[in-house]
Amino acid sequence: MNATLRHTAAAVSLLLSVCHVQAQVAPATLSTLDERIAAVTPKLTAWRRDIHAHPELSGQEKRTAKTVADHLRALGLDVQTGVGGTGVVGTLRGGLPGKVVALRADMDALPVAEATGLPFASTVKARYQGKETPVMHACGHDGHVAILMGVAEVLAGLREQVPGTIKFVFQPAEEGKPDSGDGHAHDDEAWGAKAMVAQGALKDVQAIFGLHLTSNIPLGVVGYRSGPLMAGSDGVQIKVSGRGTHGSSPWTGVDPIFAASQVVVGLQSIVSRQLNITKEPAVLSIGSIHGGNRDNIIPDFVEMQGTLRTFDETMRTEAKQRIVTTAQSIAASSGAKADVSFGPTAYPVTSNPAALTEASLPALKQAANGKVAVIPKVSGSEDFSEFQKVVPGFFYFMGAAPKGKDAATAPANHSPMFDFDEAALPMGARTLAVLALDYLAKP
Repeated sequence: MNATLRHTAAAVSLLLSVCHVQAQVAPATLSTLDERIAAVTPKLTAWRRDIHAHPELSGQEKRTAKTVADHLRALGLDVQTGVGGTGVVGTLRGGLPGKVVALRADMDALPVAEATGLPFASTVKARYQGKETPVMHACGHDGHVAILMGVAEVLAGLREQVPGTIKFVFQPAEEGKPDSGDGHAHDDEAWGAKAMVAQGALKDVQAIFGLHLTSNIPLGVVGYRSGPLMAGSDGVQIKVSGRGTHGSSPWTGVDPIFAASQVVVGLQSIVSRQLNITKEPAVLSIGSIHGGNRDNIIPDFVEMQGTLRTFDETMRTEAKQRIVTTAQSIAASSGAKADVSFGPTAYPVTSNPAALTEASLPALKQAANGKVAVIPKVSGSEDFSEFQKVVPGFFYFMGAAPKGKDAATAPANHSPMFDFDEAALPMGARTLAVLALDYLAKP
């Protein structure tokens, strides 16, 4: 994901030169927003640091959810908890009739050992895949939660002027299917955004907006694109079964390690030779391979795991079919057998509808003081896409390169060294608040 964003950093200054600001929110309203955001900015920083010091893995965000719910209730919002697991939805009903818009923040952290050296760095450990694992907010979700808590406070103070209803959606398990802590994923069919949708989080909502902090875009710059923005993702599992035997006489068995090695090489021909990548890019990576436990024993089987990233649903279907055919055919040529499955994590393409993108751009440029740039496609994935399957949704990246760091080389999201400039917090709050008010004001 972030390698693509690094390429963006070099082109941002050129792209920004063609942006023109067209005011969408009335100057008096924007001035009031700025005053309220300035007043809440110390809280944004405090919330971010508190949540960062107390990260929680996917599906385990109980403390974070309580912090959010307590805050929303104190603002006088209607609050639902336990939505999609540990999710929270706060509803602000404005003083004027109008549409319903939603704003989203994700809450979960990652099984990463923090190496930032920050004074509020995480020392938390949790059960993950059957063992105690360090946990860190290595993807900016602590900032997302703080930003949306701030937006809720700012807009709650303007509720009599709000023409419609705003739902604040705090989502669990964006990073993937919750792990039970004993090494097994939950069997629930839905989690994260999909589970929140199934439990009515978007009831009556007509559009949803969300942002993602990134260290690989300069501070204060908003990166967006219409159409496919982030790749769809499918987990890939392949089990190559052979027949174990002594390493001194491989001809008396069927070597699944040799067959699996050929499968890994063959899979690389799918993107390079079998898919029409002039239409959209694709990425297929094998990230894990395990087989055997002794140097002189050929095992019975080898298991491998990987991910498929695509930006087009037709190509996604074709690629999965080709993975199955390639793995099975190559394994069979060695006398082995390949069983292929996909999941448990599968995200659709995050794609911004052209109409909503075009309608939102003037307000986004106003909120970002014109610092808006079209960015390349991002091969990482996001389950904000599950919300976009139900209602039009606009997703964008908020530049937050740390002080003293070049956006092109700053530690990327998911790195144990990941950090962002907290000056991005009020900027993020400003963009979400302006987008919500602008959308509600439109007929």
